[in-house]
Amino acid sequence: MLPSDPFLRHLQACNQATLPGGRTPFFLAGRQTGWVSPEIAPELHRRGLTTADGALALDDPSQLESLGEQLAQDGFYRSHHELFDVSPDPDSETAEGRIDRGALPLFGFRARGVHMNGLVRRSGGLHLWVGHRAKTKRLDPGKLDHLVAGGVSAGLTPFEALKKEAAEEASISDEMASQARHVARISYILARPEGLRRDILHCFDLELPESFEPLPADGEVDHFTLMPLREVFECVRETDDFKFNVNLVLIDLFLREGLISPESEIGRTLRSGLDHGLVPDPCATDGH
Repeated sequence: MLPSDPFLRHLQACNQATLPGGRTPFFLAGRQTGWVSPEIAPELHRRGLTTADGALALDDPSQLESLGEQLAQDGFYRSHHELFDVSPDPDSETAEGRIDRGALPLFGFRARGVHMNGLVRRSGGLHLWVGHRAKTKRLDPGKLDHLVAGGVSAGLTPFEALKKEAAEEASISDEMASQARHVARISYILARPEGLRRDILHCFDLELPESFEPLPADGEVDHFTLMPLREVFECVRETDDFKFNVNLVLIDLFLREGLISPESEIGRTLRSGLDHGLVPDPCATDGH
């Protein structure tokens, strides 16, 4: 590894969690699905979810949603009022259960998100639409962001979620959003104040005409700026102005566009880190 590389620091910052790191394995329908934070493990023990070997287990996945609601009512997290699918298999089309988005980090459940590079090819080179997050956002307010980014709500595919977020965040029509191309899948394991984030990002590119101008529609973005990709490159290299996980998606874009040579030592290291994550995910146990 090249720890001094300014781009690699973003991958390392998003993969700094040590597992189990004091967390308790959580089993859903007999399969390990998450890692419960020390803050709520005693509460789940109190509710009788303890197994003989000290793990936590919920055998009936249909009870997961109500468990999440109870924890929100008891003040363990702030509800987003948005359900996410929960499954031990990140590629499964079938969910084992559902829980409020805000509870995912408490349980260390995997969460899926979508990020879209809004690209404009001009005579002066490739440009990228950049969103400025609203100051009222509870996560990373005021940071720079993608044109479109958001979570994959329960029952949606990543592409369906992308089109939904495109309309809500940037007033992009369904017809235009349907032209987006899936270009990457990035995962990371990150400890944050809200808990353990085990995120999978589905990344898309959408090439837009020069006449297009995004309009914020749901209040999550304050405004948008069209930036030369070279300026975005320098911003990611020199600052932490972008939301933490946006940096990973942009590094993937820099590799694909040749701003970072994929054949260089750091290019190969970055590519490997984006493809596989820098921390192994040990959630592969089938029983307890």
